[in-house]
Amino acid sequence: MSDEKKLKKNLTLFDVYAVSTGAMFSSGFFLLPGIAASYTGDSVYLAYLMAGFLIIPAMLCMAELSTAMPKAGGTYYFLDRALGPLFGTIGGLGSWIAVVFKSAFALVGMGAYLSLYLDVPILVLAVILTLVFGLINAVGAKETTLLQRILVGTLVVILAAFVILGLAHTGVADGLRPNAGEQPFFTAGTVGFVATIGLVFVSYAGLTKVASVAEEVQSPDRNIPLGMVLSLMTATAIYTLGLVVIIAILPIEELYGSLTPVADAGRYFVGDWPFDLGVILIVVSAIAAFASTGNAGIMSASRYPYAMAKDKLLPDRFAAIGRFGTPVFSIAVTTLSMVAVLLLFNVEAVAKLASAFQLFLFGLVSVAVIVMRESRIATYKPGFRLPFYPWLPILGILISFWLIVEMGILAIGFTGMLTIACALWFQFYASGQLARRGAIYHVHERLGQMRYEGLERELMTIIHDRTQKQNLTYEALIARSVVHTYSHGTYSREMIIDEIKNIGHSTYEIDESIMDAVFETGSATLHPLSDHVLLAYRSHPDLTSPELVVFRFTKQARMDMEEAKDVHTIMMLICPRKPAGLDLRLAGHLAEVVQSFDFERRWLSATSDKEMNEILMRDDHFLHAPISDLGSLQDYVGRPLSEIDLPGSCLIAIIERDGDIIIAAPKETLQPGDHVAVIGEPEDLTLLVKGQA
Repeated sequence: MSDEKKLKKNLTLFDVYAVSTGAMFSSGFFLLPGIAASYTGDSVYLAYLMAGFLIIPAMLCMAELSTAMPKAGGTYYFLDRALGPLFGTIGGLGSWIAVVFKSAFALVGMGAYLSLYLDVPILVLAVILTLVFGLINAVGAKETTLLQRILVGTLVVILAAFVILGLAHTGVADGLRPNAGEQPFFTAGTVGFVATIGLVFVSYAGLTKVASVAEEVQSPDRNIPLGMVLSLMTATAIYTLGLVVIIAILPIEELYGSLTPVADAGRYFVGDWPFDLGVILIVVSAIAAFASTGNAGIMSASRYPYAMAKDKLLPDRFAAIGRFGTPVFSIAVTTLSMVAVLLLFNVEAVAKLASAFQLFLFGLVSVAVIVMRESRIATYKPGFRLPFYPWLPILGILISFWLIVEMGILAIGFTGMLTIACALWFQFYASGQLARRGAIYHVHERLGQMRYEGLERELMTIIHDRTQKQNLTYEALIARSVVHTYSHGTYSREMIIDEIKNIGHSTYEIDESIMDAVFETGSATLHPLSDHVLLAYRSHPDLTSPELVVFRFTKQARMDMEEAKDVHTIMMLICPRKPAGLDLRLAGHLAEVVQSFDFERRWLSATSDKEMNEILMRDDHFLHAPISDLGSLQDYVGRPLSEIDLPGSCLIAIIERDGDIIIAAPKETLQPGDHVAVIGEPEDLTLLVKGQA
C-alpha cells in the first residue's frame, strides 16, 4: 500500500561492515581459542583460516539474494520467496530464536568482563545491558549503527594493534610453527583438525546477519556484498594472525586451560605498560566485541518477526513501525525474550546448539539461490551475482550439512526439533490463509499450473524500491527523449537501428563504439506495450544514463517488419547495467502510460514533438504551471535556481519565458511571469502547490 510505513534507508557501507564485523567477534576470539587448541594443537590457526574460506559460499549466496531482494528479514524473506512460506517460517522463527540465544550469550560474556571492574553479578549486568541495547535499537537504526560503528572501530583498532605488536614480539616465522619440538603440529591428526574447523566455523556465522536489515541499506547492490567481503577479510586476518600470536606466546598448559587467551597473551608483551594499560585495552576490546555482537543481534533478530508479520505469518503488531522508524514492538519482544533466556536457560549450552541451526539455514540459503536462478523469473535481478554457479551453491550445501554432522547427535536433534516446531506454527497459524507460493513452483514445467504470478509482481516492486534514488529517472528520460514522426516512406529494421545509432552519437554524445556494441549481438527484440506500440530495450555497462528514442509513423509511412503490422509507434530504450533492473522499471512506466485511458487519441493527434513528450510524462509526477500558482515559488523571483528550497524530490526541469524554452540550469534565475515544468514524487508536488517546503 502506498501509505504503508517503511523502514528508513539509513545504513551506509560502513554500517554494513560494522554490523557484519561486530557480529563475528565475541566468544570466537576471546573465549574459544584455548578450547579449539586443545582439539588440534598448534594447527588451530589453520583451522580458523580454513573456516574463513568455508564461509565464502554461504556469504556469496547471501549477498546475491540480498541484492536481488533487499528486504527486512533476510534469511526468512529469501527462503519464503524461493521455497515457499513453510520454509520461510522455519527460516524466520528459527533464525530469530538462534540469534536471540547467541546474542544473549554474548552479553553474558560482556557482563563477565565488566564484572572484573564492577562489583555487580554477571547475570544482572547482562540483563541491564540487554535492556539498554534494546532501548537504543528502538530509538532508531541510525543511532544503533552509530553505536555499532564506535564499538567495531574500537575493537578493530585494538585487535590490529594486538596482532602487530604480538608478531613484532614473537617474529612471524616463530609464530607460524611455534613449539615445533614439543608436540605434533596436528595433535589429534586429521580427524581432530577437521572437527576443530567445525567448532570454529560458527565464529564466522554472524557475517550474514546484515542480510536481515538489507531493506535499510543505501545502494544495496554495492554496499552489501562489498561490506561483507571487507568484514570477512578483517575477521579472517585477525582470527588467523591473532591465533598465531596467542599460540606462539602462551605455554601449552596455560593456553588449553585459558578462558581469556587474548588478555593472557597480551600480558607477555604489553603487561609492563604503565597502569596495566595494555591489558586494560585488551579487556576494552573484548567488551566492545561482546557489546557489538549483542547490539547487532537485537537489531537483526527484530527484523525477522517484523518481516513475517507483514506476510501474515505472525500477528500484525510485530509489523508496527514506531515514531523513530523502527519496528518497536518486534524490538521489545526480542529484548524481553533475551532477558527471559538469560534468566531461565543455560545460555552457553543452547547458544552452541543454535549455531547448528544457523548452519542448516546456510544450506537452505544455498538451495534458494539455485531455485531463484533456475526459476527463470524475469524480475529476479540481483545487483551482485555469485561466480561459478551452480558449483558454489552446491559447495555451500555440502559444507553446511557436513559441519552439522561434525557437531554431533545433540546438535542434529536440536536442529530437527526446532525445524518441527516452526513447521507446526506455520501449519496451525498461517497455512490456511496464504495463497503465496515460492519460486520453486517456477522451476519445473510440470508444476507450471501452480506458478505464483504475484512473486513476479513483488520482485518488480522490489526493483523499484532498490532504485529509489532513480525514481524520477523516468521523467528525466522523457524530458531528454528524441521523438520523430515519419509521414511517408518504408523503413526496415536496419534503417531504424542506424537512425538510433546516429541519434545516440549526435544528440546524446554517446561514443560510436558504445552504440555499435549495444547492437552487436543482433537486433533488439520488440515487446508490445499495447496493440499498436512496441518497445525494444538494450543495455551496456559504459552508458551513464538511460536514453529513449521514439519513432511515430503516420498512415502514409510503414515499417517493413512482420511484427510491426498495425503498429504506429516504436520505442528504443538503451540503459546502463547499473542499477540492476532499471531497464525493466522504465519499461514498466512506459507501459503504464501507453495503456492509460485516451492515450491513443492524444498520441495520434499530437502535432509536435513537445506535445508527444508531455503525453509520455506520468501526470502525477509532472507539473506545469505559472510560478504564481506554485505556493511560495514566486518569492524566489530574481534568485538562482540553486538557492531555491523545493520540497523533497521536486526539480525544476524547464522554464518557459516569453515563448522561449530555457533549460533549468542551477545558475538560471526566475523572472516574473515565468512558467515552469516541475518533476517530482506526487506527494512532494502537492507540498509545492500548497507552499510547503
